Amino acid sequence: MQKTLTFSDHLRLIDERSTAFRAAVAAAPSLDVPVPSCPEWTLFDLVQHLGMGRRRSAAIVSAGPAGAPPEKSAWDDGTGAPREREALLAWWTESVERLTSALREAGPDRGCWTFWGDSQSPETSGAWARRQVPEIAVHTYDVQLTVGVPEPLPVEVALDGFDDCQFTLCSTDVAWPHDPAVVDYYATEGRSWRLRLSRDGAWAARLGASAASEDPNPDMADASARGTASDLVLFFYGRIPLESLKFEGDRRIFDQLAAWDPSV
Repeated sequence: MQKTLTFSDHLRLIDERSTAFRAAVAAAPSLDVPVPSCPEWTLFDLVQHLGMGRRRSAAIVSAGPAGAPPEKSAWDDGTGAPREREALLAWWTESVERLTSALREAGPDRGCWTFWGDSQSPETSGAWARRQVPEIAVHTYDVQLTVGVPEPLPVEVALDGFDDCQFTLCSTDVAWPHDPAVVDYYATEGRSWRLRLSRDGAWAARLGASAASEDPNPDMADASARGTASDLVLFFYGRIPLESLKFEGDRRIFDQLAAWDPSV
């Protein structure tokens, strides 16, 4: 049975992936090289984007329960990231330290503003900690790809990350604008998920030994995709095409999912 990761695990993985990200940036020939998986971004742009995102997340967690995110001035002084490599790496390290300090101070159960209030995930600091891991991991992959040595996401990161993608980013009570559909995802490491799409929204469930309790109607899926957990995450984030997975059923559903933005 796959271990359920704890708040402490997520803090550990934030540190591990952040260290891997820093190492990949340090190995790059230049901060001006383009990032193939992030069109129109240079490596500098990517580091600045990810660092600013961690600072914003830290400010959100520190603010606690709120109806809106903090003002930008709470996390961005307007100077941006430094362009010299060693200074940029130090700025990145400071960005992550702000985040982990805020999370440790908050603990896993503090209420926070989130952008996923319509999903199945809690609106807590613990959920913010979990959300950081696949974000940093995928951008670490981007940097590794840029320098020519892309590595699969670690299995622990990828399995928990894809679970988070389904329950936090996919699930919503906003009506699905297309024909009702069921999509199954299978990780070759032994975990699987089902996403139901209907006018009631998008609702995720874990399949497997506990499927009967989570999804009492295990009918045939309209589409499915199978691959390593790393490939499932990279597909979800648009880093690899559907053809990199073994997929069956109605391909249009994957295209509709990719194009759907429930916030508009």
